[in-house]
Amino acid sequence: MRVPQVRSSRDAPPPTGRAPAGDWRLVPAGGISWYALWTRSRHEQVVRDQLNRKGVETFLPTITRWSRWKDRKKRIDWPLFPGYCFARFDPVARLPILKCAGVVSIVSFDGEPAPIPAREIDGIKQLVESDLQYDPCPLIREGMMAEVVHGPLRGVIGRLVRKGPHARLVLSVDLIGQAVSVEVDAADVKPF
Repeated sequence: MRVPQVRSSRDAPPPTGRAPAGDWRLVPAGGISWYALWTRSRHEQVVRDQLNRKGVETFLPTITRWSRWKDRKKRIDWPLFPGYCFARFDPVARLPILKCAGVVSIVSFDGEPAPIPAREIDGIKQLVESDLQYDPCPLIREGMMAEVVHGPLRGVIGRLVRKGPHARLVLSVDLIGQAVSVEVDAADVKPF
C-alpha cells in the first residue's frame, strides 16, 4: 500500500487553480502525534471542519448543554475544552494548520509544538463515547493556591490541601502563622 506523502507549503497548487498530480493536502500517516491547537473564541468547530476538509484527523470533544434565548431553549454541543481543538499531523508541515481561519497557535514548548500522548486523547475519546455523565473541571493539584468561584466563600483564596468530591481548602494568616481549613465542593474552586 502506498502511503501519501506530506508535502510542504511550497508544493501548494499552482496559481492556475489546477491541482498537481497526487494529494497536496496534509494526510495523517503512521507515527504522527496529536497536538493541541489554540483557537479563537468560539472557533473550535470552524477549525475542526477546515482541518477535516484538508484531510487532517481531528478530535473536538463536546458536552451537551442547554442554551437559553429570549423565546426558547435549545440543546447545543459545547467544546469540552473551550479554546482548543486537537489534531494529528506532522509538525514539520504545520504551516497549513496555522493558516486555518481561527487557529491562533499550536500549543508549544520552546517554540516547538508539544505532542500529546495518544493515551490521553484515547482516554478522553473513550469517556466521550461512553454513557457516563462528565463535566469539565479545572486541573488543580494539592498544594496549589485556589480561588472559590461559587457559593458563600466566593472570592476567597486559599491553599488546596486535599482533592476529592469535597476539596479541603486552607485559609491562612501567614503573618501570625495561623490557619483554618474548610471543605468546599471541588467544582467550586479554580486555580489562582
